[in-house]
Amino acid sequence: MVHWRAAMGKIELTQPIAAPPRHVFAFFVPQRMPYWYGAEMDSCFELQDGAADFALGLKVRISGKIGGRSVSHTAVVTGFESARLLEWRFQDASGVRGLERWELGGLPGGAPDSTPGGTVVRFLTKYELPGRLGRLLDWLVTRRAVARRSREHLRRLAILVEGRAEPARSWSVTR
Repeated sequence: MVHWRAAMGKIELTQPIAAPPRHVFAFFVPQRMPYWYGAEMDSCFELQDGAADFALGLKVRISGKIGGRSVSHTAVVTGFESARLLEWRFQDASGVRGLERWELGGLPGGAPDSTPGGTVVRFLTKYELPGRLGRLLDWLVTRRAVARRSREHLRRLAILVEGRAEPARSWSVTR
């Protein structure tokens, strides 16, 4: 008898942001997260019992559309410390499950609540793909796609927090 182990992926990223942790964490609320997390799918966050903020043990449904197809996953907040940490475990309808964790820390050069030193956001995701093809899919596609999407989320967060304009994108060629 052959036992297939699920494919496990792990991605760790960091993003420096020129703002104190408390300012960065202001974007880790259900009303603002869709502007940077899942923006490509026009995400919507629904919290258990209509809660206004994240809290330990709270269920969160994140839904949106990708390529005209509705997608969603449910997460349970497993770690929460204001201005320091947000962590949740998630699972979607296709059986993909995992963990996402954001830790905020002060950068050298200033006190944790001062602007000169800024903040570093440390992001970690661990995920598990079900089925026999999970390991192959992770190696071929998923790992790079998750890393690219996560880098884009962190980049978008930095732009929003720092109040920078998003760079214009153009397909025109200049000479």
